[in-house]
Amino acid sequence: MADVNRTNGGANLLALRSHNTALVLDLLRGAGADGISRLELAERTGLTPQAVSKITARLREEGLAVEAGHRASTGGKRRTVLRLVPGAGHAVGVHLDRDALRTGLVDLAGTVVAERCAALDLGAGAEAVVTAVAGEVEALAKGVRGGGGAEADGAGTRSSAGTPELPAESLPALLGVGVALPGPLDHTRGVLHRVTGFPEWDGFPLRDALARRLGVPVVVDKDTNAAALGLAVAGERGSFAYLHLGTGLGAGLVIDGAVHRGARTGAGEFGHQVVQLDGPPCGCGDRGCVEALCLAAVARGDLAEAARVLGIAAGNLVALLDIDLVLLGGRTVATAPDAFLRGVAAVLDERARRAGEQPVPVRAAPGEVADGAAQLVLGPLFGRADA
Repeated sequence: MADVNRTNGGANLLALRSHNTALVLDLLRGAGADGISRLELAERTGLTPQAVSKITARLREEGLAVEAGHRASTGGKRRTVLRLVPGAGHAVGVHLDRDALRTGLVDLAGTVVAERCAALDLGAGAEAVVTAVAGEVEALAKGVRGGGGAEADGAGTRSSAGTPELPAESLPALLGVGVALPGPLDHTRGVLHRVTGFPEWDGFPLRDALARRLGVPVVVDKDTNAAALGLAVAGERGSFAYLHLGTGLGAGLVIDGAVHRGARTGAGEFGHQVVQLDGPPCGCGDRGCVEALCLAAVARGDLAEAARVLGIAAGNLVALLDIDLVLLGGRTVATAPDAFLRGVAAVLDERARRAGEQPVPVRAAPGEVADGAAQLVLGPLFGRADA
């Protein structure tokens, strides 16, 4: 994997993860192409101008920031504006689904530079899955350098619309790989537990196995947590739930602006709340789970019923946590977003009416889980590990 883990000027970008530097980088990222002055950075971070000058000097040396013109004078000296260099670093986000593998290369600004999608059998065994992930990450980086195109069936590397493909000499060291997949798992240690439907993964150290194969830092989290982090970094505020309906059903929770994982990464096992006693069996071993009921309704083509069941479970979550917003995502939702949005909103509206309250809004979530997985790596650089 030496080709993936190449350096550009020997910059060790991960060494920049100090609190003050993260504050400055986050403001630079938020300022976008317009940039921000050192004085504004000092005012908004509470740091001294001298401290800001030292930090920004180092960022310029590392190639993370550049001067981008001057602010118009208001009577004093013109202020030099600095901006982030998005292409100075990248992370790969990986979404390991039960039957598919999606990867995306994301720059420091959060823009998806390229992406790939391939078929995958999560039950094929650890060695086969780790090899597949490593191959896709390597192909992603090589495809961007070499201008690899997408194949007709959707495989191959796609570059973002309007984003030029990067020559080999311009692609800096890969900061790391974020991997998102169904739980349960231990986010802190990167160890999988009994993934629903795939108990053979129990105890497998996925983070360490991939880090050894790739030669870069790896972070592992549940797919729903990664997606929720990506949404929070992209600008969603307050407390919200991201409900992901694909080959399974789970939730990512953001409470007061921070991803809530729980002490054992167990928060958000939304799909396995029992809503029908003695209902159909679920892959988790219980009966009448929301996931089993939703997927059964989808399988027989009854999307209205699937949305109603999802709405009932979402209503329980809203009542329990008093959240501000429900976001729906996942490839099953993506096949008929209007049907799911209408169905879930109808249940929440009815519950709110009975309680004499304002209904919690329901929206479709933008982006892919793989985009959020990349933020598992990029987030700490900007002081946003939990958004």
